[in-house]
Amino acid sequence: MKLNLRSLKAFRETMLSGSATAAAARMGLTQPAVSRLIAQLEQDAGFELFYREKGRLNPTPEALMIYEEVDLAFGGLERVDTLVRDIAQFNTGLLKIVAPPSLSEGVLSTIMARFMDRFPKVRVTIDSRSTETARTMVANRTADCGFVKLPLDRADISTVVLSTSETVCVLPSDHPLAAEDVLTPERLRDVPLVLLGYGTWTRRQIDDAFRERNIRPEVKLETHTVGSACAFAAQGVGVAIVNALMADNFVRAGMTTRVFRPRILHEYAFMTSALAPMNRLAAALLEEAQTYFGAQAHSAAGASNDSI
Repeated sequence: MKLNLRSLKAFRETMLSGSATAAAARMGLTQPAVSRLIAQLEQDAGFELFYREKGRLNPTPEALMIYEEVDLAFGGLERVDTLVRDIAQFNTGLLKIVAPPSLSEGVLSTIMARFMDRFPKVRVTIDSRSTETARTMVANRTADCGFVKLPLDRADISTVVLSTSETVCVLPSDHPLAAEDVLTPERLRDVPLVLLGYGTWTRRQIDDAFRERNIRPEVKLETHTVGSACAFAAQGVGVAIVNALMADNFVRAGMTTRVFRPRILHEYAFMTSALAPMNRLAAALLEEAQTYFGAQAHSAAGASNDSI
């Protein structure tokens, strides 16, 4: 038995739209033509896929079982079609990205603006998920690429390091501790703090820094994004201890940053699935990100040399 691809498409469109008439409109055919295709499919299969009731087509249990596989197969064909068009026309296609909210709201907006200026016809989706979900989406290619904070210990993901940044304290400019150049757990003893959510790798490092000095951090508020931590710090809720790279996008007039010691570094990387080659749009985004972070590192190095 060899099933006809056109008949399968008519079946899928009928299941999606609920009627042969609507399926015909989607396929650019007449309703009788779609009905003939479905009848041919039923003849080839050897059993009915729909039963007719008052002029309506209702799927049989067998049709519902077959539809799942047919829809999956056509979804694969549509992905192949998209891939072929992406290869033929570099400035078209869909790029699916996963990134942490703080990165999406900060430096990624600049990177994406430049990327989309280069490829104005490319559609982009940026999804913010939990770290583990984001990694899984990239590994199984539900997303084309993503931005992730290291360390990352997964053999099914490839990474390219983009940036390394310090940990800083964010506080109002008129805060008594703003007179200090460096803030340590000793200087932050009994000072209200705003920290990112418990359980993250960076949070554990901050907690360890206080614990090793036998100091209990006075955590006033916990939040989950750098932007909100900086906003609370600006309102005087507490001193926020956050990633310097992210903080740069949220520190406004009347706020300042001070280096936190002991040194806690933050590494961000571009990730793609290790199970397949990186597609060309993802490669172009990686190039844009490397250009951006390279310029940032050069600027920071220049500023450091000027201060010597």
